[in-house]
Amino acid sequence: MRHLLLTLILLLNLLPGLHAATLAEYTFDEPDKAEDFRDIIEEMRCLVCQNESLAGSNAELAIDLRNEIYEMMKSGQEKQDIIDFMVARYGDFVLYSPPLKPTTYPIWFGPLIVFLIGGVVLFRILRRKSVTQETELSAEEEQRLNRLLNQSNDQRDADQ
Repeated sequence: MRHLLLTLILLLNLLPGLHAATLAEYTFDEPDKAEDFRDIIEEMRCLVCQNESLAGSNAELAIDLRNEIYEMMKSGQEKQDIIDFMVARYGDFVLYSPPLKPTTYPIWFGPLIVFLIGGVVLFRILRRKSVTQETELSAEEEQRLNRLLNQSNDQRDADQ
């Protein structure tokens, strides 16, 4: 068990190195271009993984998109042109921070709406449970209740 844990820790320490090795293959003559490239692939969402950037994903599509962005940058296209191309091709979902516009309202406000609906439903359920209907006891039920209460009081007094 201890050996397995040490192996797992060693493998986890190697992961950042693997990530760096995959990005090291993209070289630029100008440091600004390299920085723009890294910015773009960090801003873009992997369409397969969806919760990873293109920089962090090893999915085939992410690798293809990184290569395509690299080739576009090498051919002299500017950062914003590449981002515009990717958005035109894949939609605003490809961006980690999509712009606020009617087509992206579900992305921005969907979680809030679901949270509010859940809060309203929870409030109504709790309110319905807290509102108890008071019913009047019949004379017979009242006598029985008093007998039971007296018996429990008598038992408690006897136990002490």
